[in-house]
Amino acid sequence: MKTILAFGDSLTWGADPVTGLRHPPEFRWPTALEDRLGDGFDVISEGLGGRTTCFDDHTGPADRNGARSLEVALASHMPLDLVIIMLGTNDLKPVHGGRAEAAFSGMRRLAQIVDGFPYKPRNARPKLLIVAPPPCVPGPEGAPAGGRSIRESERLAPLFRMVAEESGAFFFDSGTVARASAADGVHLDAQASMAIGHALAQPVNSILA
Repeated sequence: MKTILAFGDSLTWGADPVTGLRHPPEFRWPTALEDRLGDGFDVISEGLGGRTTCFDDHTGPADRNGARSLEVALASHMPLDLVIIMLGTNDLKPVHGGRAEAAFSGMRRLAQIVDGFPYKPRNARPKLLIVAPPPCVPGPEGAPAGGRSIRESERLAPLFRMVAEESGAFFFDSGTVARASAADGVHLDAQASMAIGHALAQPVNSILA
């Protein structure tokens, strides 16, 4: 059995941009990935709305700092064969600076955590796949929700590719297979979320072959 940790924010949790509730399980990308991979794979979904790469956000009811919660998730679910991280959209909120450079630095820190965590046994270090979220699009008011910048969101993929290259991780740009919903300009409709899970099956199979 290959065990995969899917670590992310509301896009991983499966937030419906229209209702704010959760998509049915089969449409959430971690579940869709597991379904497409078939027998022998266990995909653990660790998505939290509002989660950032490494920034504190006390406006929500849970700790949204990914650098802290990633360590907890790694300890809870090891041994792991692969960690998939899809974060960055919330780093673009104005309260966190609104620039893609913040997400770049945060993703680099998360890659360092995956690389240097004290696993049991020590040689059970999982591989890492960094996934760039789909860029934001105009929402009902002509801009993405939360004051995010479309231009900055479009910079995430090339910056995250750089993090993957320098850290020896793998990279996937989910914007090549899915688009944010115009309902709020940020979140994914059910079909887009499922499309990401299905598209990830091929690179995941290659990584874990």
